[in-house]
Amino acid sequence: MTEREQQVLDILKNDPLIQQNVLAEKLGCSRSAVAGHIMNLMRKGFIQGKGYIIAPEKYAVVIGGANMDLCGRSDNTLIVGDSNPGSLTSSAGGVGRNIADNMGRLGSSVQFIGVVGGDAWGEQLLQSCRNAHVGVEHSLVMSGRTSSNYLSIHGPDGEMQLALNDMKLIDELNSEQLAKRSGVLNRSSAIVIDANLSDSALDYLFHAHGDKAILVDPVSSVKASKLIPYLSHIHTLKPNRLEAELLSGVTINSDEDLPTVANTLHGKGVKHILISLGAKGAYASVDGVGQRISAEKTQVNNVTGAGDALMAGLSHGFLQGWSWDETVNFALGAARLALLANTTINSVMSEQAVHNLLEESFTC
Repeated sequence: MTEREQQVLDILKNDPLIQQNVLAEKLGCSRSAVAGHIMNLMRKGFIQGKGYIIAPEKYAVVIGGANMDLCGRSDNTLIVGDSNPGSLTSSAGGVGRNIADNMGRLGSSVQFIGVVGGDAWGEQLLQSCRNAHVGVEHSLVMSGRTSSNYLSIHGPDGEMQLALNDMKLIDELNSEQLAKRSGVLNRSSAIVIDANLSDSALDYLFHAHGDKAILVDPVSSVKASKLIPYLSHIHTLKPNRLEAELLSGVTINSDEDLPTVANTLHGKGVKHILISLGAKGAYASVDGVGQRISAEKTQVNNVTGAGDALMAGLSHGFLQGWSWDETVNFALGAARLALLANTTINSVMSEQAVHNLLEESFTC
C-alpha cells in the first residue's frame, strides 16, 4: 500500500460515505486521482464493494524469542582470565522479535507474542517492537524475572571467541498462556513461529490453531527436531541446509539432492519450502515444483539479521496475497537489504526499499 492509499483508507475508515470530491479536497488532489486510489484499494482487497466497506484488517501473530543481544569486542588479542579493553553494545534481538520487527517495517499488521522480564531490558524489548509499529499487548511480562539475553565476546577481527545465553524465560510461554490469547490467534490471517518455543507451546499451536496458515523458522538444527511431529501442519517452512537435512532425513551432497529434500518435506505435508543456502542462494519449492535460485552479488556488512528478514519477507508476501514466486523474490530482496546494514535490523527496511533494491538489480 502506498502512503497516499493509506491516507485515503484512513479517511474512509472514519467517514465511509464521504463523496469523492470532498475526499479530493481533503487530500489536495484531483477527483480522478482519488478514484484511481480507491480502485487500487479495491483491487488489493482493502475496500469491499460499494459504499466503501472496509475489509477486515489482515494481520499476523508472530510468536517466539525476544532477548537482549549483548556484544563485546576487544581492541587487542583477547587475554583469558584478564580484563580486556574494548567496546560493548546492546540491542533488541530474538528470532521471533526480529521477524516481527521486520514485518512491521515492511508494512504488515503484526501482533507479537513473546515473554520478557519485568525489568528495563523487558521494556526496551517491547518498545523496540512498538517503534516498528508491532503490537505487544498480548506479550507475557514476568514480574521479578530477568529478560532473556545473549552475550557474545569477539576478538579484534570480529570473530566470536565465546558466547553465553540465558533463554529459559521463553518456557513460561506455555500452552496455558497461549490459550489465554486464543482470541487474537483465532482472528489472525497467519501465525508465524520460531522453534525456540517449548514443546508445550508448539503442541498447542499446531493442534488448536492448525487450521491457520502457520509459517515456521526452525532457528537451528538442534531446535528444528521439535518440529518433526508437526510437519503436516506447516504452511511455509524456511530451513537452512542442515535443518532441511534433519527434517527430511535426506543428506544434501549437491544441488541435485535439493529436489529430493523438498519433495520429501512436501510428502510429510509442508506446502511451501524455501531452503536457504547462504551465499549460494536458495531453493524454493511449492506443490512439488522447485527452482534453484542463485545468490545476487551483495555487499555484506552483517549476516546476523538476514535469515530473520527472509522469514519476514515470506510472511509479508503471504499476507499481501502475492504469488509464491513473487513472495520468494521479495523475501530474498529483504534478506539482501538486511545484509547491507551494520545492525541486525536495517533501519531503512520497508516494502518500497526492497522493491527499489530489486529494481536496481534488474536494471544492472
